[in-house]
Amino acid sequence: MSVKNQKNFFNDINNFVIGVDEVGRGALCGPVVSCGVLLKKEIFQDKLINEIDDSKKISPKKREILEIFIKRNSFYSFGLASNKEIDKVNILNATIISMKRALKKFDGYKNTIKIDGQKIFEYNENTFFIKKGDSSSVSIASASILAKTFRDNIMNEYARSYPLYKWDKNKGYGTKEHFKAIKQFGPTCLHRKSFLSNLITK
Repeated sequence: MSVKNQKNFFNDINNFVIGVDEVGRGALCGPVVSCGVLLKKEIFQDKLINEIDDSKKISPKKREILEIFIKRNSFYSFGLASNKEIDKVNILNATIISMKRALKKFDGYKNTIKIDGQKIFEYNENTFFIKKGDSSSVSIASASILAKTFRDNIMNEYARSYPLYKWDKNKGYGTKEHFKAIKQFGPTCLHRKSFLSNLITK
C-alpha cells in the first residue's frame, strides 16, 4: 500500500466512519454474517493498526490477533441471516437483512456509513457503498476481519455436530470434499437448500 493510499485508508478513523462488510454469501451452508465497526481514535496508539487489511489477505492466525485488537478499540455489532432465511428470501435479500441487523446498534448515529460492495439497498443519506472498500477503508477492513472470524467460529462449532462435512476446514464453501459429503450423506438442516438444488444432482 502506497503512503498516499495508506493515509486515505486510515482517514475513516478521524472522520468517525462506520464500516460494514459481510461474509458467507457464497457458502453452501450456515449464515451470512455482517459486521458494523466504529473505530476509536485510541487505535492509532498501537502499531498493530498497520496490519489491518482485507480479511481475505490475512492468515487465520493474524485475523484472530487483529480481532481482539479491533474489538478492544471499537464499537461493533454483528448481524446474521440464517440459512433458512436465505432459502426464504434469497441470498441478496438475506445479506441486506444481515447488514441492517448489524447497523441496528448504530441507529440514531449521524456518522457516515461505508458499506463494502455495489449499492444493494437504501439506508440513509449518510450511507455510501464502496466497491473493494475493504482495500480502501480501514473501517470496512476491520468489519471484514470481525465478520470473518465470527462466522468462522460459528462454522467450527457446527463442524463438531457434523464432522463429515469438514466445515472446520471449508467453512461451508463448495470444496470438492464438501460436495462429495453432500452427495454421500445428503444435506443437513444447516445447508442452503436453494443453493443445492442447482448444484447437486439428486
